[in-house]
Amino acid sequence: MQETKRQKQIGQLIQEELSDIFQRMGFNVLEGGMISIAAVKMTPDLLEAKVYLSMFQIKDQDDMLSRINERMGEIKKALGQRVGKQLRRVPELTFFLDETLDYVFKMEELFKKIKEDDSNIKGKSDINKDTK
Repeated sequence: MQETKRQKQIGQLIQEELSDIFQRMGFNVLEGGMISIAAVKMTPDLLEAKVYLSMFQIKDQDDMLSRINERMGEIKKALGQRVGKQLRRVPELTFFLDETLDYVFKMEELFKKIKEDDSNIKGKSDINKDTK
């Protein structure tokens, strides 16, 4: 189902506020890696927000996700203080890992391998032409 304009607006608002909250709580740079809010998808009733986290160079992403979930009350309270005037209810937050960055790196590796294989095949065909 298509997201409404209101869902997108609230999602953007929550994404911006959560980014600032994460920065203030020290979640944005941890253990030599970075965490950012990749996207926020709202349900049509605006009571639930699916928050997609992008983690760069963090070894144990599942552990980091559970550490963030442990501080959910603190995060939701800070969000409520920020958006309480704009929303009737602060949405329930559910955090997910955003796999987009991993997907991009895998695709780049595949393209690099294809290019190397292609150049190796081309090089072999040039050698065969010279020997004939």
